Amino acid sequence: MRSSRLLEMAKAGPILSDGAMGTMLQSEGMAPGACPELWNVDNPAAVKRVHAAYIAAGSRIICTNTFGGTRIKLAAYGLEDRVGELNSAGVALAREIAGDDHFVAASIGPTGQFLEPLGDLSFDDAVAVFAEQAAAQASGGADAILMETFSDLEELKAALVGAKTTGLPCFCTMAFDTGGRTMMGVDPVKAAVELAEAGADAVGANCGIGPDGMMEVIRRMREATDILIMAQPNAGLPRVVEGNVIFDATPDDLAEFAAQSAALGVNIIGGCCGSTPDHIRAMAQRLGVV
Repeated sequence: MRSSRLLEMAKAGPILSDGAMGTMLQSEGMAPGACPELWNVDNPAAVKRVHAAYIAAGSRIICTNTFGGTRIKLAAYGLEDRVGELNSAGVALAREIAGDDHFVAASIGPTGQFLEPLGDLSFDDAVAVFAEQAAAQASGGADAILMETFSDLEELKAALVGAKTTGLPCFCTMAFDTGGRTMMGVDPVKAAVELAEAGADAVGANCGIGPDGMMEVIRRMREATDILIMAQPNAGLPRVVEGNVIFDATPDDLAEFAAQSAALGVNIIGGCCGSTPDHIRAMAQRLGVV
């Protein structure tokens, strides 16, 4: 079974994931503010080109174009009744490109709403929302569910409960800022320990900060738990130059991050916002996985 093989390979690690999806789709012509998940059915060739580029660069795991695929997020586009269609299509595209030798991690992002008591979304309702998305992803052929870029630990726990209904391996990553905590004040040790106790197969960090700032975060996570650790930093911190968002970390910068992460015992390594197949290729070469 591919899911079991993925976990075995990650334990023996490091195994290389992929990089950004959103910025890559923008380079394919997706307009700012458009719904990325809609491209899974309206422009599938572009999505497949992104996946193929990462596999050619050395990624062993590719992540689906489904980050904003919950009913709550899709409602902003009037697409809340297409959860099943858009998520299963996104996974099917990645599955087609991945074949039998590569793995598909189905991406789930936060809802954008606050859970009670800060907001109106109950824990149980959040679980149902995430379970709906994960079920569609499982039906499309995912090998694992990746819940990423969360700031609220309770929301991530709800996502984990929902995702575990699929029986697939569940990876959980949070977005930490330069102070070493998430926007909601969660520190890496608390996140690692509580998510491991809740049944996550991997914990880690993505987005938020660049490779330098993430190193201390994942070091603390690695020391706090013996389950799989995953790290996917942005290609540096973004800045706007002449109206364009620029990420400063070079492929060599992420390659150095990959080497240092592997030395720490990180199991799954990739990139997030601003990273490209060039970054992944440099990481693969440094890790010696190509």
